[in-house]
Amino acid sequence: MALAILAVAAVAQGAPGYGKISGVVVDLGGTPQMGATVLVSAEGPLATAPLQVLTNQHGVFVSERLLPGQYSLKVTLAGFLPGIERHIRVNPNLTTLVRVELDSMFASLDRLRRHSEAQPDPDQWKWVLRSSAATRPVLQWQDGQLVVSNADSSPAEDSNHPKQARARIELTDGALNPGSASHLPSSPGTAFAYDQSVGKNGRLLLAAQMSYDRYAAGGIAAIWAPSGEIGVGPTTTLVLRQAKVASNGLTFRGARLEHSDQVALGDTFRVQYSVEYVMVGLGRPASSLRPRIELDARISPEWEIFARAAAMPTVPEDPHTGSLETALTSLDSLPALMWRSGSPMLEGGWHEELGFQRRVGAHAYLEVSGFRDSLTNVAIYGRGPAGSPWGDYLRDYLSGAILYDGGSSDSWGTHVAYRQKLSEDLEISAVYAWAGALAVGDPTESATLRDALETRYRHSLAARVAARIPGAGTHIVASYKWVSGPTVSRQDPFGEAAYQLDPFLDISIRQPIPTFFMNGRWEALADFRNLLGEGYSAVNGRDGGILLVPSVRSFRGGLSFQF
Repeated sequence: MALAILAVAAVAQGAPGYGKISGVVVDLGGTPQMGATVLVSAEGPLATAPLQVLTNQHGVFVSERLLPGQYSLKVTLAGFLPGIERHIRVNPNLTTLVRVELDSMFASLDRLRRHSEAQPDPDQWKWVLRSSAATRPVLQWQDGQLVVSNADSSPAEDSNHPKQARARIELTDGALNPGSASHLPSSPGTAFAYDQSVGKNGRLLLAAQMSYDRYAAGGIAAIWAPSGEIGVGPTTTLVLRQAKVASNGLTFRGARLEHSDQVALGDTFRVQYSVEYVMVGLGRPASSLRPRIELDARISPEWEIFARAAAMPTVPEDPHTGSLETALTSLDSLPALMWRSGSPMLEGGWHEELGFQRRVGAHAYLEVSGFRDSLTNVAIYGRGPAGSPWGDYLRDYLSGAILYDGGSSDSWGTHVAYRQKLSEDLEISAVYAWAGALAVGDPTESATLRDALETRYRHSLAARVAARIPGAGTHIVASYKWVSGPTVSRQDPFGEAAYQLDPFLDISIRQPIPTFFMNGRWEALADFRNLLGEGYSAVNGRDGGILLVPSVRSFRGGLSFQF
């Protein structure tokens, strides 16, 4: 028995000291509110999905097993404005008590209507409508004008940072993904995005783009988030594009409809899912249904295991971009369109993955997983003459790139990823992967290019650095991916989308430009893909040769104006 007592004491001493947050939700009159939804989120760059709890009949809620640190609370209840509490400190083996008051729109308007005999202080009545006693106001009356403010920031943040932009205009030339009629063309163009609040919490993002060169092209996109947070609650995205791709009048038309959401099952499990329907056509239509589901299990504050199953390819999502940039990126999210035996084809496939994630310190984590990629109609990019040796390809007449249906590829793989935020202005990532990709074998004069492609396993090592230069405000993102042998398709495409990586050297620069004659913020844009022109594989045939590469060398630059 003495040995057992010593063993239990040793385990208790080595266990991490968790804390709790307990609180009560009341209205302005002090009445407890039952059934309010409380989302508990860890603050910091590596915050996981928020934990969801409900208040009982006494308006009380409790969130247990929290790692020491700072947390934020978001409280929502029908008939009330959302309440947000920030920077709540959780200490080990202690319970932090919080009181949240919910305010209603009608009570705020009633207080605004009443008159006071005392002379108010000018700063006291600067804010006329508040979402709760602890959150920043959502409406401001300043210099005779009503100014709408962002409800996601605190007053302290408002004094140090400019108000979030509601609209963005981009004047650019070039393309990030040349070679497919589905993507934005490599030509001068103008894009516009607008962020509009709808109802109490809803949010609608609208974006449009028009290119003007030899072949006109344009598209529109709409993103609807009823919860007001893109990618956190339910989100619905609609994208429509049309482009003239040749002088003979051949026109590309495409549509993409996606709905995504996530569900928390207690404090341990979280399910994320999405369903995407795509229909594109170049004379004839081609369509596909692309589901995706991910199950995360948080077994401790440091450890998390996950399982993923998703249709390929995936649309990369950068969590560091704002809502306006997300809306503009969705305009270029249609899958690659290819041509095979006189019919349009869409790149597709299936990805299955199982792994775990380990938090390493306060601002870093390590991820290890194994996966299988079963790909169909793999998109092969390259450059070549009009009379290439094999046909069955589509040509981007503006960039000169060609697109070819490489057939199928089935492979297993694994990757190890590490990401750390060194400071507010510097973040690094490193990814090692071992997986299969298509490579050119030994083609013969009578064989097709598709017959010459075969799956070969490669090692790869990638690094990504995102930095902001203090003072100048320059934001630079640079990445490089090394592959152990020649390939003509992507190796670990799902991992590349998750960590915003592309083969070889990529550089993205955003430089603020001072403005003196109008409100708003100007930025110079420059995006380089495969800057050094690496990875091209030459393939020769009877009538000439072509160059194949996983990532076509390209450049996109221009200006953006946000206001």
